[in-house]
Amino acid sequence: MVTPAKRGKGSKLKVPGEAKDQTPAERHATMTWAQRLKRVFNIDIETCRECGGVVKVIACIEDPVVIQKILNHLKEKGEHQDAFRLPESRGRPQTSLFG
Repeated sequence: MVTPAKRGKGSKLKVPGEAKDQTPAERHATMTWAQRLKRVFNIDIETCRECGGVVKVIACIEDPVVIQKILNHLKEKGEHQDAFRLPESRGRPQTSLFG
């Protein structure tokens, strides 16, 4: 069920004086994109897969031109790697499990 931020099922009730301590920006704060990925797609980029430790996001690339350059570079790199793959096996296809 999709609900507005911090008002859905399981949200904590606010103490009456608590809202006065927050700035307008803090009261209207939305989830970070990392929190959205975890909530919507169950992708947790804030936890290391190897050790389970906390991962710190050090960059967020949002410029479409830069993103396209990165994707083009990765595509070119992938094409070069395809040239070094081993040829397919030339053995005859297996016709049965026992011989």
